[in-house]
Amino acid sequence: MLLEKSTISRLLKGLKARGEIAETRSETDARAKHLALTPQGEQTLEVIVAFAAPRVSSALSRLGEGQQVQVSDALEAYANALTLCRAGTMADMKPANVSLAAGYAPGVIGAIAGLHGTYYARETGFAAAFEATVAKGLAEFAPRLSNPVNQIWHARRDGAFMGSIAIDGEDLGEGVGHLRWFIVSDALRGTGVGRALLGEALNFCDQQSFKEIHLWTFKGLDAARRLYEANGFVLVDEYWGDQWGKKVREQRFVRQLGAEQ
Repeated sequence: MLLEKSTISRLLKGLKARGEIAETRSETDARAKHLALTPQGEQTLEVIVAFAAPRVSSALSRLGEGQQVQVSDALEAYANALTLCRAGTMADMKPANVSLAAGYAPGVIGAIAGLHGTYYARETGFAAAFEATVAKGLAEFAPRLSNPVNQIWHARRDGAFMGSIAIDGEDLGEGVGHLRWFIVSDALRGTGVGRALLGEALNFCDQQSFKEIHLWTFKGLDAARRLYEANGFVLVDEYWGDQWGKKVREQRFVRQLGAEQ
């Protein structure tokens, strides 16, 4: 799987800070930068090659000719698969039998509230007050989907509702997007559906030129946090709250306009 753009950006910043690479702005495109190894970077690369090359050669020498061909063919197939992924979108990374759709659809309010109620009852001990609050918020939001700064996406597998995400472009003020109701069914966690949903939402926010995107979540949901941070979100606030009927450590993440995905 390809690295997230935000991950690559952080890696490049680290290499630049250590003096391994240098960047220059393109003379023909102000948005582009050219990267090149510094003398220190070239020396580091030589050290890496000198360390790795004999070990790879030694390992391959222990294989028969037929096995070496299998390794070569497998690496070529993997490279081709990466090329196909690079040509696609994040939505292409999800399972083939899962579809993503934008906009309101009958039953989504109850389905989203139900997924939240089930998941958070198990993970945090939230009860009826939490699920009712989710349903109330969705009921207030759905009529506002006519405003082009608001949108909701839902995932389905073979027609069954399996996940959602929404962007509210009104409730935090002009120019700020609020990422809300991001949930994926247990059956689809780890399949790429969450990444695909988040990708749709972030692309929408960038198209709307929101200067910031905010989201609220809870401490301890580590898989979700890794996904947020991989897409440019930064933890800016953490505090105890009891608005959901139980005291939990709430967290607020913010993503700036143009942060790499």
